[in-house]
Amino acid sequence: MLKLMPNDERPREKLLARGSQALADAELLALLLRTGTRGVGVLDLARQVLDQCQGFAGLLGATPARLAALKGVRGLGPAKRAELLAVMEIARRALAQPLAEAPVFEAPAQMKDYVALQLGGLEHEVFAVVFLDSQHRLLVMERLFRGTVNQTSVHPREVVRRALELNASAVVLAHNHPSGLAEPSRADEFVTQSLKSALQLVDVRVLDHLVVGRGQVVSFAERGLL
Repeated sequence: MLKLMPNDERPREKLLARGSQALADAELLALLLRTGTRGVGVLDLARQVLDQCQGFAGLLGATPARLAALKGVRGLGPAKRAELLAVMEIARRALAQPLAEAPVFEAPAQMKDYVALQLGGLEHEVFAVVFLDSQHRLLVMERLFRGTVNQTSVHPREVVRRALELNASAVVLAHNHPSGLAEPSRADEFVTQSLKSALQLVDVRVLDHLVVGRGQVVSFAERGLL
């Protein structure tokens, strides 16, 4: 219980006195949740949420349905879930803003962070495309396909069609590995080359393909796989 803790050890007071980096993950989340429920303090509630979501990466990628379905977590009602989802969206938009204002190759780490925030916590595999304008600034990121990435699940014509609709000049491909391992597979390489060939026909460049695992993002461009 927070009331029983010394004042300088309570999350809010600790943050104000020592800075946010001094707080553990559960303490940071407890500040957002603010209160627990009968028999479960807010710090315990925060730990339960993080355990169920496998840390902040999973929490940031959680959907409303996923948060509502957390097993054994009491006290995470609609109001708290709404606040968490709002904070997640603020984080996504904060990362998207600089990518929309400057060429993505000027901030490759930010692009990795942005894609990881979008895909890192998902429990199923998703293939997404980041569409870029003629100056390689972010237009939009869209999740186009769901399921195992292979030549049957990812359709080049759909990616080409969407690129033309958005008047995109380049793209960054991205997908997640729910297993947590970010190493590209042979199927990943095959799909990348298929999309690269299809998009070249309409003068759209594939700048990179990012594979998102747990705590890691592998870049095809950095690996020389493009």
